[in-house]
Amino acid sequence: MNTILRKSVLGVAGLAFAGGVFAGPATAQAAPSVQSAAPITAVAVAADKPDMGVLVPHGVQGAQSRIDLSDEQVANVKAIIAATKKAGMNERAAVVSIATALQESKLENLGHLGDRNDHDSQGLFQQRPSSGWGTVEQITDPEYSTTAFLKGLKQVDGWQDMPLTKAAQTVQVSAYPDHYAQWEQQAADLVAEHWNS
Repeated sequence: MNTILRKSVLGVAGLAFAGGVFAGPATAQAAPSVQSAAPITAVAVAADKPDMGVLVPHGVQGAQSRIDLSDEQVANVKAIIAATKKAGMNERAAVVSIATALQESKLENLGHLGDRNDHDSQGLFQQRPSSGWGTVEQITDPEYSTTAFLKGLKQVDGWQDMPLTKAAQTVQVSAYPDHYAQWEQQAADLVAEHWNS
């Protein structure tokens, strides 16, 4: 029984090999006539985008939220990315920053909201002048507020290896520490789209 099975397998393998040898030259000659730049272009475009493994190294946690962005909100995304690059930090820092700003302000550079305000929190990151984040003028400047957030993030030992929500919470000290996680995928998508634009 084993001998018959072995001969059958070897026979099929021999046919496949012979078919490959005979079909090989015909395939090889046909290949040079088919030249398309499309795959090369697609690879080049993909290489321009940051690797999602860098943007979301631990995977997203929990249900994800997503909002449509206005031109002003996209401009704030670009400002956060520019400040991140200027601070010498990587794409992951931009993801943490954008997810934080999505949670804190929906990427809107908010002024004082009166009774709806959390104390004196303002700007993209809802930073408070009374807590030492800077003046109202400073924390409502997207570059300044991002730089201030990133300065705090740099002081968190091992932030790169933490889940996003823990890194953000360590800087922000929010009453709702787990809420940052829901914005990680949209933040990563925004960084992938705008990091090299």
